[in-house]
Amino acid sequence: MVVERETVVAGVLDLTVDAHVHTGFSSGREAVGVVVSAADRAGLTALTFADQAGPDTAWLSAYADAVRRARHRTELTLRVAAEVEVVSPDGWLALPPDLAQLDALSVAVSALPIGGELLDARQIRDRLDAGVFTSAQVAEHLVGATIKGIERASRYVPAQLARPLALLAQAGVDDSAVSPALVADLAAACRSTGTVVEISEAWRSPSPRMVQALRDAAVALVPASDARYAAEVGRWQYLRRV
Repeated sequence: MVVERETVVAGVLDLTVDAHVHTGFSSGREAVGVVVSAADRAGLTALTFADQAGPDTAWLSAYADAVRRARHRTELTLRVAAEVEVVSPDGWLALPPDLAQLDALSVAVSALPIGGELLDARQIRDRLDAGVFTSAQVAEHLVGATIKGIERASRYVPAQLARPLALLAQAGVDDSAVSPALVADLAAACRSTGTVVEISEAWRSPSPRMVQALRDAAVALVPASDARYAAEVGRWQYLRRV
């Protein structure tokens, strides 16, 4: 399989690229063709479809076919990806059964895998309030699971990291809990695996502080709207401020 990848340069953001959009196949609201038309109107040159998928996903072939058909009707570079979740501390991913259709995997950590559990933001907050965890421990476990996840994903297809560390903000933890050593570990993992880091418009993640730290560490960054509606594709406010 020949994989077309957006050109990403460490420290430089090409705002004509949108590296993460959704469609009606999963958590989005629009057909592939409608999203492509919106991207064209927004002046984009490249678009990555990254619908949420998992072990029970049965629509990947139809999804990939729809994107391939759209390639014949546009000059945009279109890529087929899937957003997958890290579900254990060792980076195990909730993968769909067939990865042959995919050009990339977008790795997300929406719940903290720890102690045999997957803790959502509220459960993390409760444990922080009860003194079970410290903010530093949450950050350490989150970064560790993230690193393991991108390492595992990159064994299959090119990887990108979705809304990095957004779970911290959802749990009320400032990302200053992520020590310089943890940032360095995450950056090294991204570089060694060729993982690009999405800067998410919808999630305002990572923070400007973290974006700067990743830039300083020569990590490749890419704009991602995380759009669920066509009108959100390639529309940047947070990204321009960052």
